[in-house]
Amino acid sequence: MTDVHSKEVRSYNMSKIKGKDTKPELLVRKFLHKHGFRYRLHVKDLPGKPDIVLPKYKTVIFVHGCFWHGHENCKYYVVPKTRTEWWLNKIEGNITRDNVAARFLQESGWKVVCIWECALKKDFLENTLEQLKATLFGNELPKQV
Repeated sequence: MTDVHSKEVRSYNMSKIKGKDTKPELLVRKFLHKHGFRYRLHVKDLPGKPDIVLPKYKTVIFVHGCFWHGHENCKYYVVPKTRTEWWLNKIEGNITRDNVAARFLQESGWKVVCIWECALKKDFLENTLEQLKATLFGNELPKQV
């Protein structure tokens, strides 16, 4: 199957996809700030350059896009029909890097929270953010929301 766009149009479209300051990330940051949490962004000294770092709580937050990080059984993770093998390798590489970074951070004493893009959609947003707040205050809730 060939791409529905020309190489130039596809290149332009892909160049517009942001890696930082995405809408899901901004939702989490706005919530944290509103509730008095102070944080740092994209700390390069930590593995995986976490999206949000809360040094006071020794916690890092990764806000994962469902497509880019291969969220299994999610309607937002659909493998493209063109260049399928390339995309599967790309996404598998992202997943591997995510796991290595999370493991290293946990072994270094950091609490690692992963929030999926789909958990920040309208129907789930409030529950997801309340779980995040409870996690930061030490309640025994799952670290992956």
